[in-house]
Amino acid sequence: MGLIKTVMIFIVTTIVLLIFVPIAIPFFILRFIGLNQSMDYFLYKLAQFWARIVTLISGCSMTVTGRDNIPKNGGICFVSNHVGIFDIILALAYSGRPFGFIAKKELMLIPGINLWIFLLGGFFIDRKKPRKALKTINQGIKRIKAGGAMLIFPEGTRSRGYEVGPFLPGALKLATHSDALIVPIAIRGSYDVFEKTYRVISGPVSVHFLNPVNPADMSPQDRKTLLAEKLRSNIVEALEQQ
Repeated sequence: MGLIKTVMIFIVTTIVLLIFVPIAIPFFILRFIGLNQSMDYFLYKLAQFWARIVTLISGCSMTVTGRDNIPKNGGICFVSNHVGIFDIILALAYSGRPFGFIAKKELMLIPGINLWIFLLGGFFIDRKKPRKALKTINQGIKRIKAGGAMLIFPEGTRSRGYEVGPFLPGALKLATHSDALIVPIAIRGSYDVFEKTYRVISGPVSVHFLNPVNPADMSPQDRKTLLAEKLRSNIVEALEQQ
């Protein structure tokens, strides 16, 4: 059954890419010349449609709470624990807002996926080249200041399990340098859906959008030393209550 679901999701993803990539080319041109603001929401709805289909095919028992904690307007940062690659699909399906994220540069080599990351407002980072990496982060900050949203995984890598790793303070620069409101996300169960066996397995998955945290309410020193741990503690507490 897991193999059948995996094949179905692969087929659906391929079909969606084949249909929407030609549609996306005009949007790519508009994004390139800076005429993209009116397109973000439409593109997000396409991505959300795909993500909802994937979660439906997965057969997972979904629990989603706290969506009323997500501001409808203004620049925000979603900050989430990173359980598995299914996390981004869950965020697309349930956040209700267009968002970008910082992706590793290797994803630029995957046709279709690279285009959609860019069109959704994402950026590719080369962590081995600090100067280029800083430029990428500044692009994300600019997007947030313009009223957009970004998704951050401060652990820096997937935990591939239930333990939440340390939050790297430097990973929060998008939020602290843009004075953005932060909406923490607590995700449980997404690792078991695919990466545990590399076949799609149905199971309980939960996504909780927690109360927003405003870094502006903290002193500059506390933002540097305490913000990362505060966000991690909020997410860990939410996971423990499930």
